[in-house]
Amino acid sequence: MKKTLIYFAIFIFTIGCSPSKKELFKETDVLVESLVSTYESYGILGGAEHTKTTSDGIYTITPIGRLVNVKIQKVVTNDEYEKLRKDLEEHYKNDVRVNDVFICQAGTVMIDCRK
Repeated sequence: MKKTLIYFAIFIFTIGCSPSKKELFKETDVLVESLVSTYESYGILGGAEHTKTTSDGIYTITPIGRLVNVKIQKVVTNDEYEKLRKDLEEHYKNDVRVNDVFICQAGTVMIDCRK
């Protein structure tokens, strides 16, 4: 019974997550991991060469220092950024490498990996 519930939860998460969000999570996961395994920091301007855009062009992901910036590449309401923040927060809720997920003053979402 427990296995069935776990498989059902995984199935619901998988179908509930758009391909663009799956790709977004994959790209942010790579950057979060690299801040543990490869880089101490991407620096203020050093992250530009590591910028990724999802294949559908919806999200741009840029590391800045020990933060990962996620920008929606279309005109959206603040509600869309709040939903994105919540989705990323849920994705990283048990990840000790991530301190916080927040909307910064520029209006984009930041994943905070500062020590």
